[in-house]
Amino acid sequence: MLKFAELDLRASILKAVEEIGYKETTPIQSQAIPFILGGKDLVGVAQTGTGKTAAFSLPIMQKLLKAEGRREAKATRALILAPTRELAVQIADNINAYGKYSHLRTTLVYGGVSEKPQIKAMVSGVDILIATPGRLLDLMNQGHITTLGKVEFLVLDEADRMLDMGFIRDIKRIIQQLPKKRQTVMFSATMPSSVENLVKTFLDNPVRVEVAPAATTVEKVTQHVLMVPKSRKQDLLEFVLKNDDLIRVLIFTRTKHGANKVSRKLENLGISSGAIHGNKSQNARQKVLTDFREGLIRTLVATDVAARGIDVDGVTHVINFELPNEPDSYVHRIGRTARAGASGVALSFCDPEERAYLKDIEKLTRQKISIMDDHPYNTDGISTHSNVVDIEKPKPKARRRSISQSRSNKAGKPKSQQGQKQKVQGGNPHVTKIRSKPGITGGPLKRSSKRQRSRTSRG
Repeated sequence: MLKFAELDLRASILKAVEEIGYKETTPIQSQAIPFILGGKDLVGVAQTGTGKTAAFSLPIMQKLLKAEGRREAKATRALILAPTRELAVQIADNINAYGKYSHLRTTLVYGGVSEKPQIKAMVSGVDILIATPGRLLDLMNQGHITTLGKVEFLVLDEADRMLDMGFIRDIKRIIQQLPKKRQTVMFSATMPSSVENLVKTFLDNPVRVEVAPAATTVEKVTQHVLMVPKSRKQDLLEFVLKNDDLIRVLIFTRTKHGANKVSRKLENLGISSGAIHGNKSQNARQKVLTDFREGLIRTLVATDVAARGIDVDGVTHVINFELPNEPDSYVHRIGRTARAGASGVALSFCDPEERAYLKDIEKLTRQKISIMDDHPYNTDGISTHSNVVDIEKPKPKARRRSISQSRSNKAGKPKSQQGQKQKVQGGNPHVTKIRSKPGITGGPLKRSSKRQRSRTSRG
């Protein structure tokens, strides 16, 4: 690893970076920054949470300062495209911190909020524009951004996600407005064929930097699958959250309605929660994200649309309440934990009908995910595994039903819906011994069509 002081960066940038606490570069930064400083087009493939924003923004800021180019009205010198509002805000926050002691002017353009401040910011032009494709085209069509012909640097961040979300036509329209003589940088955690085609079309003989195989998951994330019928997932979630080790928990659903429903039920149980998805206004999304970041709420329930912009330190657990129907999304979901060198845990609730999704995920990531099967709502027919995971369970609070009460209420239900008897370790009623194993038996799920998958993943 290189130290930031060893890079060819201006003193003003280094001072800001040191104040943030950056000392040594991450693998993607140490490999990508010298190439970008050297003027090369670049494709960077790295796991989420590995410092990609600094990898492209620091060298671009250095080159903008060195060139001392002039800003032009309603134009920008560098354009950074991101798929979601949250990711755009995150990038802007980082760049503003890195540029604390420089005179570079940065602005942010995205939907869901009033256009007026964005229009005002563009009147005299900016050095760096961070934008989502839709709002950028809106302002261009209205004449508030008159030209992209002055763009010297283009960055496509999370390129695979932008294509998943159907931005390919918007991206092509935007790139048609850019000068051919420019430097283009593209970053992504996965590299599907659609992104490879984009690379061939829009980049000029790019250098490829890959610090980990595409679509691999972060090593410090411990992953488990919990087999559970769909009808008992909410019960299992309540059971898991009784563990005080789950301090800051990010929960993923496939739909907006599902996110609202899960969050509402958690609140009714006395577990502080908020939901974030595409139907909420930008102000509402930012508020709940801030509350989660500051520890005012314990759980945040999100859809895949919001997954890329959730950059919160200290997320201890990611729970896939529903497995994603696009395996790439799994990589990005669990990458919200174990960030910046920390460790984390990912738990995936899998209904028997979701087994095909699990198989697709294991195929993409090239690894088996261990099954944690000894829990009260386990699907029948799963044998035990030699690995043992102990989960410490706190005493239930007075406002919640005790575990024994919960089970007594289920006495009249069919055996297939009853929880299995817990195995208590060492006489401690609050420690449950849970065995887990790789491999799943059972019939496969009839896979949905590509069109159905795309429609579902747009939550």
